[in-house]
Amino acid sequence: MSDDHTRVQEFFGARAADWDRRFPDDGPAYAAAVGDLGLRPGDRVLDAGCGTGRALPPLREAVGPTGVVVGVDLTSAMLTAAVRAGRGRDGHLVLADVACLPLRSAVLDAVFAAGLVAHLPRPQENLRELARVVRPGGTLALFHPIGRAALAARQGRRITPEDLRAEANLRPLLAGSGWRMTSYADEDSRFLALAVREP
Repeated sequence: MSDDHTRVQEFFGARAADWDRRFPDDGPAYAAAVGDLGLRPGDRVLDAGCGTGRALPPLREAVGPTGVVVGVDLTSAMLTAAVRAGRGRDGHLVLADVACLPLRSAVLDAVFAAGLVAHLPRPQENLRELARVVRPGGTLALFHPIGRAALAARQGRRITPEDLRAEANLRPLLAGSGWRMTSYADEDSRFLALAVREP
């Protein structure tokens, strides 16, 4: 396992038990972002880096009982917290690395990824792996419940020009990974970039 993976697991593993208590008001932002993904009943969707599974209930609601919802996370403590919160009923929880998904190619209609892109060790390769499992024309949502400036302020840092989530950086990164960005919003109340899987 790479040092990047170990650091991610240690960071999130230590915070998993009280993660939802630290951010109790994020539910409506997750639901709104899922709504913007344009899912339909019967769709198959992946929550990549699902953490405690906060997106799973709105994803399940969007795809209905005939749809498929899969939550993948690298940190077992986060998946345990998701089960404890009752969110395991809304999707299949899988301990796996989004850099090497245990899924066939082109089997999904969409990927939802909250707070994921900043933790990817090899962003272009990792986004290409997300593209691999999505059918052409499928969608990707890169989401965070607060925008880049608000997140930087919360963390006591400044936004740098190298920030992957800056539109000028993210658009070509997605294009080089099999995605075409269709919308970009970076507001205090949320960050949401939507993209379509290229043929």
